[in-house]
Amino acid sequence: MSLRQRLAASTVWPMLWKEFIQMRRDRLTLGMMLGIPAIQLAMFGYAIQTEVRHLPTVVLDESRSTESLALVDQLRNTGNFDIVGYVADRKALDREIRGGRAMAGVVIPPTFLSDLRRGRTAEAQLIVDAADPLASSAAMSGAVQAGAARSMAILARTTGRGPPLDIRVRPWYNPGLRSAVYIVPGIIGVLLSVTMILITSMSIVRERERGTLEQLIVTPIDKTSLMLGKIVPFVLVGYVQMTVVLLLGRFLFDVPVRGSLPLLYLLTFAFIVASLGMGLFISTLVRSQTQAMQLGFFFLMPNILLSGFMFPREAMPVVAQWLGLVLPLTHFLKVLRGIILKDVGIVELWNPTLVLVLLATLFLVLSVRRFSKRIE
Repeated sequence: MSLRQRLAASTVWPMLWKEFIQMRRDRLTLGMMLGIPAIQLAMFGYAIQTEVRHLPTVVLDESRSTESLALVDQLRNTGNFDIVGYVADRKALDREIRGGRAMAGVVIPPTFLSDLRRGRTAEAQLIVDAADPLASSAAMSGAVQAGAARSMAILARTTGRGPPLDIRVRPWYNPGLRSAVYIVPGIIGVLLSVTMILITSMSIVRERERGTLEQLIVTPIDKTSLMLGKIVPFVLVGYVQMTVVLLLGRFLFDVPVRGSLPLLYLLTFAFIVASLGMGLFISTLVRSQTQAMQLGFFFLMPNILLSGFMFPREAMPVVAQWLGLVLPLTHFLKVLRGIILKDVGIVELWNPTLVLVLLATLFLVLSVRRFSKRIE
């Protein structure tokens, strides 16, 4: 028998035909398999950029001279800095950076103009939030570029011999610019997202496929209690995961925890519930565990890539930044890095905490209502 005859007589063809028919009938799964990669490619290809620009920057100008204003304009013209405001003293500058409203601060001392007039090297300071190494590197390169350009402009009209201007960069929170200090806190949020969203997204459909959903429906349990019963065990799992990562980060990568651990554990509850609510909502939308897995990854990937975990949000287009604001991980990363790296308190973190509480409430309400419609 020839090879062609053997292939034609093979029993694999009926099985292949059966699978293609089944795939064609399950249009939702087929559409997700083909559509989700295309949507994610277009979204992430447009949104993800590693060149950080337009860092929000505050200025402490103690010189208040035309030369200090010219230096600020030179920094702005590099494109690496967006001047979002002026502060009156060092404490105000510290509050702006600690609170995350600014990622850099320019300090121009009162002797700036007099040093230039006397032919001395005038010094200015650029304080950078180095918790994000990519953003801090962009700030440092922008400072060097602005300092060189301003020095050339001053030398062109003077006869001074020494360098007229020196911008000294001072990195805060991560002086060594170690990537582990930036990544490890974010890993907590990513691991919690993966566990909470993917596992809970399959909870309702798993009951349906096992045939136990009908038993849950007829039990004297209201829909809200059923949903809460689904998520409460995973809250404990989430806290165990976070504790393990914190311990390993401290002893393996020497990542310090500068803030309050009780506050961190308290605020983490809102993120865990928001992620579990998102997973439950996905579970009410699909009919099989395969669909749940695919749709779970569809929601999970933007959580990781648009939240600021890997790529600075300042480098993303405005549309991508707005999309990131509706993702729980975006706000939880502010809580994680704020407490672990900057020792900030609830005063600085009330905004991301409020958003997490609202998202948790929204997803739980949507899950309960969606599930109610399915069992009527």
